[in-house]
Amino acid sequence: MTPRMDNPSLVVPGALQPLLDLTEVIGKVGVEQTTLDLVRLRVSEINGRAYTFPEDPEDPEDPEDPEADGADPRLPRVADWRGESCFDDAERAALEMAEAVTLMTDPQDMASDEIWEKSSQYYTDEQLGALVMHIGLVNFWNRVNVATRQDAAAWR
Repeated sequence: MTPRMDNPSLVVPGALQPLLDLTEVIGKVGVEQTTLDLVRLRVSEINGRAYTFPEDPEDPEDPEDPEADGADPRLPRVADWRGESCFDDAERAALEMAEAVTLMTDPQDMASDEIWEKSSQYYTDEQLGALVMHIGLVNFWNRVNVATRQDAAAWR
């Protein structure tokens, strides 16, 4: 599919920097970057935003650092996170929150008390706030990119 236009964040003067600034702020409150990445991918999958990954994430360029290429080898399993044993309880809570907020099947209860309470077992209020903002920001980026038919992005 051919993009309809250049990315709006580059077309609209002054739009990109505030979004990058918010991303930076979200990354400073103590939610693990790997968790934010898992959430970003899951939200993107739900929204139809495609990413391309390195050919073989199990074979990174630096054998001393399995994530040297920036790709967590669990990424291909994110869509099936409920059935996969490689995600810890905090990541599962974040992924459940990401799905609930993104799908918004029932706006009155899109992040149920049960989901919120589960997440609050693993994250402080500041971290939960950042997680919810991250989910919203990823949804924003997805909607802009899908609406304008941007090409699949390379992971990292």
